[in-house]
Amino acid sequence: MAKADYYDLLGVGKNASADELKKAYRNKAKALHPDRNSDNPNAEEQFKAVNEAYDVLKDADKKAAYDRFGHAAFEGGNGASAGQRGGFQGGGDFASAFSDVFDDLFGNFAGGQRGGGQQRARRGSDLRYNLRVNLEDAYRGKQTTLTVPTSVGCETCSGTGAEGGAEPSTCPTCSGMGKVRAQQGFFTVERTCPTCSGRGQIIKNPCKTCGGAGRVEKERSLSVNIPPGVETGTRIRLAGEGEAGLRGGPPGDLYIFIEVADHQIFERDGANLYCRIPVSLTTAALGGEIEAPTIDGGRSRVKVPAGVQSGKQLRLRAKGMPALRGANFGDLYIELAVETPVNLTQKQKDLLKDFEAAGGNNSPDTQDFFSKVKTFWDGVKGA
Repeated sequence: MAKADYYDLLGVGKNASADELKKAYRNKAKALHPDRNSDNPNAEEQFKAVNEAYDVLKDADKKAAYDRFGHAAFEGGNGASAGQRGGFQGGGDFASAFSDVFDDLFGNFAGGQRGGGQQRARRGSDLRYNLRVNLEDAYRGKQTTLTVPTSVGCETCSGTGAEGGAEPSTCPTCSGMGKVRAQQGFFTVERTCPTCSGRGQIIKNPCKTCGGAGRVEKERSLSVNIPPGVETGTRIRLAGEGEAGLRGGPPGDLYIFIEVADHQIFERDGANLYCRIPVSLTTAALGGEIEAPTIDGGRSRVKVPAGVQSGKQLRLRAKGMPALRGANFGDLYIELAVETPVNLTQKQKDLLKDFEAAGGNNSPDTQDFFSKVKTFWDGVKGA
């Protein structure tokens, strides 16, 4: 059976550039890889054919021969392709392209970036600190000092990890790449270098203080400004205050997560505050004034209208919480709770009975409710 045209296999024209050839090869190889086509018995042959086509067309001399003579240029063992020999033995471009395809399909075994030698000085980890503040501090803001256990750069070796601050040496196993390659079957596998753990460099004489890590465990005291208006879930970032980087790498960041504790008087909803205040039966019936506490430690006099019912809310404008990094304030809502007197004297009981006997339309909610109940009962009896 006649062999397929190499350009048709890759889906490109004869004038395709090297980059276009490489891109087309990668797309085809990914799509036809046997591990992705277990239900296609011809996948492996198609995959090899694509690699054979790219092995020829990526080489300028082979491409010129193919363009002139077609497949006949390589018959009889002259310039036999890698695909015909049953393995991937192409030049540097082919190996690079295949490595890219392998990473796309299976990820990077080294768990890092290509070129592990660049990983010697790795960034430190970010740290999280949970800070609990009370509502008053959330209202006013505060300056506080935190003690954070973290890793800091080793002073003995200046963060290099080597005794005396000497520079690390290139790893002899991977030549500074941080990876080693091994041939397995018909494809190449890249793994993290076992000698340098993917860093590309080794330390022949590790620092005795940090053991070669370039950092040591230590507690640090940090001054933190808590702005007014913070609430539970607010996150404050301190750049560069996280864990020190490995072997002189840049430090991570410290993230402070705020939790505002519950208050014994106020409840918070965003920038608004709510306060439940009991009022006497007399004040509720006749009206009057009460004193309401405010979060700034002050007090406000509030007028209670006559005949007020439990649950009535009165609003005090701009007496709530400040907006985070803003100039506005929320409101304070006073919820009135009419209190029923207890432990009455006999005289007080008699006065209440006289009041009830006087009757009158002074309990509108009660009368409305029982009017509805009577209508309900009449409807049930007539059914």
